[in-house]
Amino acid sequence: MTVTIKDVAKLANVAPSTVSRVIANNSKISEKTKKRVREAMKELGYHPNFIARCLANKSTHIIGIVLPSTNSAYFQNPFFSMALQGISEGVHEHQYALQICAGKTNVEIYDDVVDMVQGGRVDGIILLYSRVNDRILQYLKERNFPFVSIGRPYDFSEEITYVDNNNSKAAKEATQYLIRLGHKRISFVGGHGEYIVTVERRKGYEEALQAAGLPLDTHLFLEDTIVRTDSSKAMAGLLALKYPPTAMIVTDDLLALKVLTVLKGLGVSVPDDMSIISFNNVLFSQYSTPPLTSVDVGIFDLGYQASICLIQQLNNSKEPMKRILLPYELVERQSCKQLK
Repeated sequence: MTVTIKDVAKLANVAPSTVSRVIANNSKISEKTKKRVREAMKELGYHPNFIARCLANKSTHIIGIVLPSTNSAYFQNPFFSMALQGISEGVHEHQYALQICAGKTNVEIYDDVVDMVQGGRVDGIILLYSRVNDRILQYLKERNFPFVSIGRPYDFSEEITYVDNNNSKAAKEATQYLIRLGHKRISFVGGHGEYIVTVERRKGYEEALQAAGLPLDTHLFLEDTIVRTDSSKAMAGLLALKYPPTAMIVTDDLLALKVLTVLKGLGVSVPDDMSIISFNNVLFSQYSTPPLTSVDVGIFDLGYQASICLIQQLNNSKEPMKRILLPYELVERQSCKQLK
């Protein structure tokens, strides 16, 4: 026999309407009552009909996730899987599901977002990136559609809820760390210049050099696209400079792992010949050879806080815009060395 809300209400000694509010995770219901109702649901084997509930509430109870791209480079990067873990934790607490936007090009991704919004497939969207002059962000804002950005938006940063780190300050402190070790020729190996995280980290790197009275040399800048496509040539070019770098700021652990491999192939020892600091502090960074000194940006928390901010918007259309900056930490390992 099918178990109904009335059966749950009877066992929990509450009204059927209270059971409905517990299922919706209504904040007005006490945790004590929620626990009693959920225990009754579990004992009776009751599973809410979310499809019927969504139709009644004119809500899908689904959140869309937009990645920069679904090509292999992004799916292989632990940053995105860890951020998705955080998002999943947040949405699970509030009984939402996730839908990932699929597309290999910016045009495909934009078209898919338009389909999600106009087709009523999702209640809100989380942008798992922040890009210069982002067409998707502009579209969502014009439609007044609920969304949150992981990363400070390039446009309308005072009008959009976002979760981020102070990337400029973090990169400045990482560069100053290398300067204190005696390094004066420091290379910046970064992501694509269209992403705000790259822009801000390069800004912090430049500020640290300027504060120390060190010159900015554009020959020491390498975009990750160059490193990924022809890494040996790119690294060999740096090492062939009249005054080659003795240290590197690499904006991502996965990219730093590639740099380590290439340098080893070129006979360059880390940290004896080259010191390296990277970002994200993903799991493998402590198991690389040598273990990477890395800036921990709290990836899981970035995703979790973004999901909570979006759900708050969905529950309250008057929820104020938020700008959340999470703490970061420089985790020292064996990839940096005092320059003699």
